Parts: sequence; structure tokens; C-alpha cells
Amino acid sequence: MIQFLKASTFAVNEVISRSWELLKNHYFSIAGLCFLLFLTSNTSGILAFYFSEVNTFLSVFMALLFVILYFGTQLTLFKYILALADKREKISLMETVPSTRELRYFFTAMFSIALLALVFYLIISVLAFPLIYAGVEVSLMVNIARIISAIVVFAFLLRVAFYPFFIIQQQAEPFRALRLSFALTRGNVTRLLLILAFFAILHLLYMYFNYAGYPMVSTILSLVNSFLVGPLSSVVIAMAFRSMMADYRGGDDPEVMKHII
Repeated sequence: MIQFLKASTFAVNEVISRSWELLKNHYFSIAGLCFLLFLTSNTSGILAFYFSEVNTFLSVFMALLFVILYFGTQLTLFKYILALADKREKISLMETVPSTRELRYFFTAMFSIALLALVFYLIISVLAFPLIYAGVEVSLMVNIARIISAIVVFAFLLRVAFYPFFIIQQQAEPFRALRLSFALTRGNVTRLLLILAFFAILHLLYMYFNYAGYPMVSTILSLVNSFLVGPLSSVVIAMAFRSMMADYRGGDDPEVMKHII
């Protein structure tokens, strides 16, 4: 187990190191797309608040429009980073904009994930219900069901998190992209958790100094998170996908049950 953790740590360090080099060489273009994501997110919130006072249907339409723009920009960012990783000399931004089919596949897969997460929660809630007859209080039973559901859903989301890459790289259909992500992450969960821990520590440090009353330190960490951690996290995710694909030995259309564990 110790050797496995060491190997996982070395693999994560390699991914982060390669990601840092790529970001350092193409910082302004990657950070520009990340800033566009930030701008889209904040603008949508402001306009949603404004249009909610004007017209409900217009507010819903604008919300849908900004959701498409936001995730479309996110897919553009991933396609651009993968193109940079391929060391293509000339990259046109228009070439990295996702097609209508890719967006359709992406949102279909996202809706399927949300539906499956809800199903997991309902199943766990039903299974936890008999605890009431064992003398467990209803509030405690609900909390237990929520905690178990959160763990299961988190593990599920971690396994299917790379489905967008299969859509933009292989034009995979939604359910095939989910199966491929499930197969790809088999045996790589520890590495992915280490990557998440790396970025979580930086955010936790910001939250700690912010609530502890150190405005100068929290401001510096906020700037670091906004202008460095944000772009770096996008690059790391894309490079982690490339690293796992290099070791992937599964088929082009894997069965989910064979890759659960």
C-alpha cells in the first residue's frame, strides 16, 4: 500500500509539473479563457437578477443562454489545452470551439449524471428507512442517509468526471463517454484524490486566513487562487486525462460493471 501511494504521488507530481510548464509557456491565452469563464459566470448572475424583475421567461432564457456559454467556454478551454499538449504550432481559437453536436452530447451526459445521482440518493434513503424500526431517530436516519449518499455520489462523479474529454476528442456519444470515463478512472482514484487534495489545501488556506482575520494574507491567497490556481487546475485536469489515456488498456466501448472496482 505504501509503495502504491508513493507511485501515485510521483505520478501526480509529474502531472502537476508538466501542467505548470505548459501553463508557464501559454499563461495569457489559458488565463484569458479562464477569465472569460469568470466573466460569464458573474455576468449571468447579475443579468438573472435584473431580468427576474422584468420578465420571468426572459430570465429563464438568459439563464439557459449563459449556461450554454459557460460550459461551451469550458469545453473550448479543454480543447485548447489538449491542442497545446499536442505541441501544435498554430492553434486557431475557432478550431477549439465545440460543435453543436458536442454541446448536445455534453448536456445530455450532464443531465444523465444528475438523474443518476438523484436515483442513488433515493435508493440509499429507501435502504436507510428501516433504521427507524431499529430505534434510530428520524433526524439521525436522514443525516446518515445524506452522508452515505454524499460519499457515493462523490465517488460516482469522480469516476465520470472525464466524460467531456471523450466527447471533444473522440466524438463519443453521451453514455459511451460516461462508460469510457468510468473505465479510464479505474485504478486512478487515489491519484485523482491527491490532485483534489492539492487544490483543496490552497482553498482551505484562503478560507482559514479569511475567517481568522488576516485580510492581507487572505487577499494574496485570493489573487493566487484566481490568477494561478484556477488556470492551473484546468491544465492539470486535461493533463491528468492525457496521462491516464497513455496507460489505458480498456476497450473503445467498455461495460460499466467490469470497471466499478
